[in-house]
Amino acid sequence: MSAKNDGKVIAIMGVSGAGKSTIGKMLGKALSCDFLDADDFHSLSNRDKMRQGIALSDEDRMPWLEKIQESLRKRLLDGETVVLACSSLRKQYREILRGSDPDYKPGSYTSCKVTFVLLEGNAEVIAARLQKRASEEEHFMPLTLLQSQFDLLQADECEKIFKISVVLSPEVIVNTILEMVANSLNP
Repeated sequence: MSAKNDGKVIAIMGVSGAGKSTIGKMLGKALSCDFLDADDFHSLSNRDKMRQGIALSDEDRMPWLEKIQESLRKRLLDGETVVLACSSLRKQYREILRGSDPDYKPGSYTSCKVTFVLLEGNAEVIAARLQKRASEEEHFMPLTLLQSQFDLLQADECEKIFKISVVLSPEVIVNTILEMVANSLNP
């Protein structure tokens, strides 16, 4: 697709129910690139824990994040662009994903080939989405874990994370992300 090492990762992040998968799929289509959903990398035991309303520990998350990192690294080394939907709630988790860029040096956020976009919304909006999704049996993440995700969410200004409201239409969100990414590549 691209010249060697010209790839990039656009990671759509946020709490469960923010719309990461919906936006990620649409963005992947708009960019004519692959879309990866981090949920697909979870072990069965992680999924079972979440179904039971048990929040994952860092010990549960590390093998999951390392699998994602490995997949992203292979794609970046092949010069591919990929869209990833991943909660990426804590800075330490994002650092693991940034480590998929073989040239990444901690703290060099603007030159990293992994860009994060935070889908922001208040708890009421997100809870309503999760309730709808639960009634349609579309996901393993229960509403009871939403507050634990908000509690974990960190978005340090120095990381240069793009932020966009979830109350906008999916089309507007995708177009805004496309503009943000284009502007960040051509300052």
